Amino acid sequence: MSEQLLGPVAALRRIAFLLERGREDTYKVKAFRAAAATLIPLKEAEVVARVEDGTLTELPGVGASTAKVVAAAVRGEIPERLAQLEERYAGPLVPGGRALRAALRGDLHSHSDWSDGGSPIEEMAFTAIELGHDYQVLTDHSPRLKVARGLSAERLARQLDVVDAVNDHLGEGFRLLKGIEVDILDDGSLDQTEEMLDRLEVRVASVHSKLAMEPDAMTRRMVAAVRNRHTNVLGHCTGRLVAGGRGTRAQSRFDARAVFTACAEEGVAVEINSRPERRDPPTKLLELARDLGCLFSIDSDAHAPGQLDFLDHGCERAEAAGIEPDRIVNTWRVERLLAWANR
Repeated sequence: MSEQLLGPVAALRRIAFLLERGREDTYKVKAFRAAAATLIPLKEAEVVARVEDGTLTELPGVGASTAKVVAAAVRGEIPERLAQLEERYAGPLVPGGRALRAALRGDLHSHSDWSDGGSPIEEMAFTAIELGHDYQVLTDHSPRLKVARGLSAERLARQLDVVDAVNDHLGEGFRLLKGIEVDILDDGSLDQTEEMLDRLEVRVASVHSKLAMEPDAMTRRMVAAVRNRHTNVLGHCTGRLVAGGRGTRAQSRFDARAVFTACAEEGVAVEINSRPERRDPPTKLLELARDLGCLFSIDSDAHAPGQLDFLDHGCERAEAAGIEPDRIVNTWRVERLLAWANR
């Protein structure tokens, strides 16, 4: 990418993507995305004129560092900041799993600014296209997760109309799929109405509360969710955190054999969550799910466009565990994926 000359907006978006991919501070990312948003509606002639007369920083959201990037791009140069980030962050995030990464056709777990993600739906979709995906599932949170601005049935219904509009705009060759990351409630039921769950195309069910629940109760809770007819993917099953800004968190305790047996029987995929701070499930549980015949979904759990490339981490783990590509549902074509998810 460093050899390719980009326009000002594309250069700003690429810098933001690389900062997210490299897990840099959010405030840095926001500066470049804000500048890109300011420039998008402007005509090229106005941007060029502002570069020439030094008035770029009079625009809202454009500061000294972003103006420098814009000026270089207008002059037909590779901005210095972009070149540095390409060198630092553009390569594979991990050495392994490259063949499996190339086989993935999409990602079943991602968030937008409708819940706790940082970017609009269309920005997530554009980035998925740039990564070569055939599809991306939008899985914002369900209502009980108020801290993450979970979607009520009414907000989710409005979001589905937006997804339709985005797909109409994008045309053929890529499809944004209607999904949810639905909370598994204490009794194992799912935190959304039957009607709305029926309208979705892919559903990731995850535990986000009472992670320290007594093991027998947690097992009953998870098995009930897995056996719910709407559940397609069991998200980050242990809920653990092994690193990152939120600190660490011990994994939930449950009878993994019982839960994964239910997954295998119901055709529910066990998520290999690719976020570096999660690495969920742990290796021993990943191998148990493999041995019990489970399907898998390698997901980014992205909350920002650059995080969509976190799939590298999950692919390396799946390859190390010897999981065959055809058992990974997001290696499938979209028609097969949807037939499985709505069987």
